[in-house]
Amino acid sequence: MALAMMVKTRVWLGGEVSAQRDMPLIRRLIARVKRGAARRPLLVCTDGLVSSMRAIREPFREPVHTGQGGRPRLRPWRNILIAQVIKRSERRLVDGTPARVETLRRRAQGDGVINTASIERLHATFRARLASLTRRGRALARHTLTLQHGRYLIGTVSHFCTPHARLAHAGRGTTPAMAAGITDHCWTVQELLSCPVPPPRWTPPKQRGRPSHALKRLMARWCGDHG
Repeated sequence: MALAMMVKTRVWLGGEVSAQRDMPLIRRLIARVKRGAARRPLLVCTDGLVSSMRAIREPFREPVHTGQGGRPRLRPWRNILIAQVIKRSERRLVDGTPARVETLRRRAQGDGVINTASIERLHATFRARLASLTRRGRALARHTLTLQHGRYLIGTVSHFCTPHARLAHAGRGTTPAMAAGITDHCWTVQELLSCPVPPPRWTPPKQRGRPSHALKRLMARWCGDHG
């Protein structure tokens, strides 16, 4: 299980599950992070997995258009900084200068050193609350989808319903969703589970030839005006 979070607000950015801890797993996770990343200086702290470096660098690139034909050259984002923690004792900078890395680290967590303690605590939360992640337990997850659904339930409850001591402000409990400005109060689990969620936007099926009248009516109803 690979997880990512924003340290300053403790917001869980997403996670992926795989039978192997390999490059495809990290690539899927970083793709989730990129979809929500703003184009500003970004410090990524990771563990000692070697494939993480390449998986982080690859998505954060942009094409350089020169007006010539062919595939444009990809240029890395200039504001991506990478730090690595190996076995909690060795810390090294992969991309970026020490001054810039230290500035971003202080903005995110204040005092301390480069570490992965926050994401490790989040891992512990998932393992404590989701029985199928307990080692040598009886509650096995025989399907990846089952584990994914359980993980998102635990992560959402942690976001909206669980105050974090590190986020406490003015003597009141603060959840990651409150710290990120998503909501203004700590939700109850009942409030969370009863919150109506709209279904994803319907995409018409691809087919050859002209669409039928019935499909046109569906498209007009669910997709707006398609001409």
